[in-house]
Parts: sequence; C-alpha cells; structure tokens
Amino acid sequence: MKKENHTLVSEFTFQCFSSFHEQRLTLFVVFLALYILTLAGNIITVTIISLDRHLHTPMYYFLNMLSASETMYTLVIIPKMLCNLIGLSQTISLAGCATQMFFFTTLAINNCFLLTAMGYDRYVAICNPLRYSVIMNRRVCIQLVWGACSIGLIAAMIQVSAVFRLPFCTTKVAHFFCDIRPVMKLSCVDTTVNEILTLIISVLVILVPMGLVFISYILIISTILKITSVEGRKKAFATCASHLTVVIVHYGCASIAYLKPKSENTRDQDQLISVTYTVITPLLNTVVYTLRNKEVKDALFRVIVRKFPDKMGLFHEVLR
Repeated sequence: MKKENHTLVSEFTFQCFSSFHEQRLTLFVVFLALYILTLAGNIITVTIISLDRHLHTPMYYFLNMLSASETMYTLVIIPKMLCNLIGLSQTISLAGCATQMFFFTTLAINNCFLLTAMGYDRYVAICNPLRYSVIMNRRVCIQLVWGACSIGLIAAMIQVSAVFRLPFCTTKVAHFFCDIRPVMKLSCVDTTVNEILTLIISVLVILVPMGLVFISYILIISTILKITSVEGRKKAFATCASHLTVVIVHYGCASIAYLKPKSENTRDQDQLISVTYTVITPLLNTVVYTLRNKEVKDALFRVIVRKFPDKMGLFHEVLR
C-alpha cells in the first residue's frame, strides 16, 4: 500500500491584495480610515444606548448587541489585514488561523441572527403594537440574543473542526484573513465533503434568517398599506428603512461570498467581495443606525449637552 506523504504545516502566509502591490499604501490608508470610523461609530452607538434611558427599548437593545458584535468582528480581521498591507506580519500560525476563523464565523453568524431578531422586533412593533411590550419583554430579548450567539458558536465549532482536520500541503492563503474556502484550498486531499458541509451551514445561517426577515417585511408592508394616515405610513416606513437597508447589503454580500460556486470568481474578486462584508458593511451599519437615525442623534445631543451645556448651539448644528 502506498503511503501519502503530507508536509507538516505550522503556519500560513497571506497573499493580501497581491495584484495591487503598488497601491498597498493607498489601500492601507483607506482601510485604516474606514476602520477608525467604524470603530468610533460602534463605540459611540454602544455608549449612547447605554447612557440614554430613552433608548432602553428592545430595538436599541438589539442594536447595542449588534454594534458590540461588529466591533469584535472587525477587531478579528482588520488589524491583521492592515499589518499585512504594510508588510509587518504576513504569516499566521495554524492555531492563530483556526482562532481567527472561529471568532470570525461565530460573530458573522451572530450578526445574521441579530438582524433577524431586529426584523422580528419591527414586525411585532408594527403588526401587533398593543401587545408589543408583552411580547418583546426583557426575557425574550435576552433569549433571542443568546440564541443568536449559541447558533454562531455551534456552527463555528463544527466548521472550524472540520477544516482543521484536513492535512495541508501548501502555506499561501490567497486572502487577507483565514476564511473557510481559501484555507480549504490548501489541503492535500479532496475537500468535497467539507464543501458540502460549508454549503449546508451557509444555507442554514444565511438563507433561513434572510427568509424570516423577508417574511416579516411582507407582513409589515401589508400592515403599513392598511394605515389610512399618510403621516402614519411615513413614520412606519421610516422605522424600518434603516434596518431593511442593512439587511439587503449584509445578506446580499454573504450570499455572494458563500453560496456561489467555488470557482466562479477570481482571487481578486473574492477579496474585493470580502472587503465589502468585512469593512464596508460594518461602516454602513454605523452610518445608517447612528448618523442617519434621529433618535440616536437626539440621544447623543442630550448626552453632550449634559457634559458641555455652553456648547449646546454648536453641537446642535453639527448633529443636524
């Protein structure tokens, strides 16, 4: 019997935007600026929601959890990517790669189901407003958040353990972080079973919550159309517009990345798609939910006025 000879791999090397070698410094500056904006926006969101009692509602509880999750999500990926771009550290140990993949997968799935919980919250608020406070009580909100986190942890454990059971023959990861498919491509053996497992998990954690959100919005829209007051319709649509925008971008990018045939895109295209859901989408969430959200802006104004009452007029102009 012929024995297979698999090279023992102890670390991987990232090929981070290798086709854009001359533009790496520019990419570094752009991504660093976007990262700082995202981090600042999420920290402001978490702080304001925690400090202002007017925002202690189920919708903002979920937004608080989403902002905290996305802060950790970006911390797992972007700092390492920035180091790769300027050549400081382009390698990662096998254990480090597994750890990064685990936290990335956990937090990404957690975000998917938090958006679903937010969609359910909007459905109850608009379609069943008289029972909203009864249905969306504190216990239910905590259970929904723990459910999202638990699904993320379980799916990540299954996925990461399956990937890192594979023997690896090469060390160059054609990506800027340890994503599932780029790491699987380094294996010496056939990965069909792993590809099927990845597809099944992707369908369960992307299409299922996306379907639930869209069902919620079909019911929401049908309820809004029954409202006779034009002002009432506008107000109802306004409460859902920001969430729906984020949902479309988030699930759209995730579907393109994980539900497409594995050979459909080039390496550069895959990395650009990944930039969308690791850099752009978290920033979009911050802009939509903070800068474009009147209640959050009003809460920020109230907090600043309490701290700096003499600057009230100036801050009001800025926030407006």
